[in-house]
Amino acid sequence: MKIFSDYHMHPQGHRLHPYSRELLDPWSVAARKKGIQEFAITDHDRYHAGVDFDRFREWREENDDLTIRMGIELDNDPQSSDAGLAWVRRNWDKLDFVLGSVHFLGDWPFDRAGEDVGFSRQPIEEIYREYAAALWKLVERGWIDCLAHLDLIKIFGFRPKNDFLGYFEEILLLVRERDLALEISTAGWRKPVGEAYPDEAILWRAREMGIPFTLASDAHSCFQIGEDYERLSDLLERLQIREVALFKGHQRRIVPLARV
Repeated sequence: MKIFSDYHMHPQGHRLHPYSRELLDPWSVAARKKGIQEFAITDHDRYHAGVDFDRFREWREENDDLTIRMGIELDNDPQSSDAGLAWVRRNWDKLDFVLGSVHFLGDWPFDRAGEDVGFSRQPIEEIYREYAAALWKLVERGWIDCLAHLDLIKIFGFRPKNDFLGYFEEILLLVRERDLALEISTAGWRKPVGEAYPDEAILWRAREMGIPFTLASDAHSCFQIGEDYERLSDLLERLQIREVALFKGHQRRIVPLARV
């Protein structure tokens, strides 16, 4: 199966870095080399001050053999998410695509290096319930098109002993109700958990519900664009997922994946 899209990329990485040709050019070059024909730039909303729409448009026009979408990843950072949401609302019409994600439980950035020690602070079941509640709040808040790495909380491999899918069932129902897409991300393969996001049981259930999927690498370096896409292709074949969601101006279309 040929995968041609990547809807989660961070040219700024984890720093405030104004958009420039020097920042953006390596991403179009790498996408072309990897055979990624359509992709979305989705820097973290806490770095929105670096986003320059005019510079982005110039870069996109100079790479018109590629389809490049302007996006952002809107998360629940307790220090920056209010400002990020306000920025998204002001610039909604300039954006093609907004990812929603949960990276914090209270003030705990649970997915960062060294934060695995925090998983011992309370029973893992309680942490998963807290995470599901944060996801619910994020979706209820609105102003997103798609949920990123739905089960990011598993990043260090900590799992509840009871039904894993059960923690996400209500979220999937809400995603369907709000007509959102769900991301399938290869990023988990390079994390301690060693598996894609989300779990296959979640993907089967989402497919049953008719929830559309975007595909993503969550690249924080241009060298990670399309990373592990051969493994992703095998996963999609196993799950019988043969379509991908693409966005323009928040309008979604469903496109078949090429069979090879």
